[in-house]
Amino acid sequence: MTYILDIATNISIGLLIGTEFAVSVFINPVLEKLEDCTQAKAVSLFATRLGRAMPYWYVLSFLFLIAEAVVRHDQPESVLLIAAGAIWFTVIVLTLLFLVPINNRMMKLNAASFPVEMRQEHRRWDTLHRGRVVALTASLLCFLIAVRV
Repeated sequence: MTYILDIATNISIGLLIGTEFAVSVFINPVLEKLEDCTQAKAVSLFATRLGRAMPYWYVLSFLFLIAEAVVRHDQPESVLLIAAGAIWFTVIVLTLLFLVPINNRMMKLNAASFPVEMRQEHRRWDTLHRGRVVALTASLLCFLIAVRV
């Protein structure tokens, strides 16, 4: 049973981090090269699509990390699992405080224009997002070391 939980957790958090990494390294740099009206529409579409799916995926991954810590509570590696969960929880809270408000504004972009202040906000979101990817990767590393997958 633990083995199945390990696989499910690894898939969930690994794919989530991969998606977040792709947004930062591939999608946003391409969006920056689009014309204003096209860029505004694309940013709005991505913000809407990911803004609806990611909250559930983040919570599911956090629940997997909690389950891992509970299952291994009597093992020395549980400290790393608690750390992984704590990092993940912190990322969720910081995301709700800083990234979600920006994302919500990006969802409402008018396709006819992409004002300078909104482009700056998108860049701010991207900078904060990169920090989130680093923190999530640290959480994944704690998890992987703890379960030695």
